[in-house]
Amino acid sequence: MYARVWIFFIGGMFFFSYFCSMKKMLFTGRMKMAEMITENYDLILMLPRFGIPLGFGEKSVKEVCRECGVDENFFLTVCNIYSFDDYRPDGEEVSGIDKGMVVAHLQASHRYYIEERLPHLEHHLEHITAGVGEQSAAILRKYFADYRREVREHVRREEKSLSELAAADGQQSAVSEHYRRSHDNIKDKLSDLTQIILKYIPGERLNEEMMELVFDIMQLSRDLEKHALIEELLLVPEEDCSLSDREQEVLELVAQGLSSKEIGARLKIAVNTVNTHRKSITKKTGIKSVAGLAVYAMLKKN
Repeated sequence: MYARVWIFFIGGMFFFSYFCSMKKMLFTGRMKMAEMITENYDLILMLPRFGIPLGFGEKSVKEVCRECGVDENFFLTVCNIYSFDDYRPDGEEVSGIDKGMVVAHLQASHRYYIEERLPHLEHHLEHITAGVGEQSAAILRKYFADYRREVREHVRREEKSLSELAAADGQQSAVSEHYRRSHDNIKDKLSDLTQIILKYIPGERLNEEMMELVFDIMQLSRDLEKHALIEELLLVPEEDCSLSDREQEVLELVAQGLSSKEIGARLKIAVNTVNTHRKSITKKTGIKSVAGLAVYAMLKKN
């Protein structure tokens, strides 16, 4: 009994501190643009996609957006999504964003990946593989060439869906299924390439270039993850967030501190099925910690 009360207390404190910290952290139009970029240097790669040049001096985000003809709210929403893993724009924010701006931003990101990032990675890879032996070099080059073709095909399909979305005048159902599909395959292949470089390519001669390549791959992987999140949050119709009966059962057992294995035994379902339910609960509620889910379960009963 005392343990559960303690969990509820900790969960309540977690929610209070979380919302307070998020309120303090989120970027606003009053911030100086240079200060915002300093908070997250990855955002400097976002500026060209909005047509924002460097050299903004001491101007605020609001002032820079106004001068460059950029919608301030949309720009800040994208920057907050890229910078804060737990940030999710609310329904009012999303409804105020023109879908045409989202489409234009995603298309600009596609051009960035295809025309800049992938050629840049390929250039590094050509240098690195020059000293690993012809057979190994050929295997690595083929791996990257296949990956590049896969990304191009993925972008081509996505561009087609974006065109359908733009022509649908805000009716999103035609492409919503596409945006729900995972981008994990593309990210996983980047991760595999990173592991190959780290573990299996000798780095005595080109160690610095190898480190730069790994850093660039990780940056692109983060970018792709946020790119997919923007699609999901700003283009896909909002899903029903109510929990199914089975999810409610799993939630209550998670709140009691049971493991996935224990929950599976209690409900006579596979552990993988339990984990699927847990992921769905987290997605629908936005709550990840056991303490937070305990509080949520208690509040739902009241």
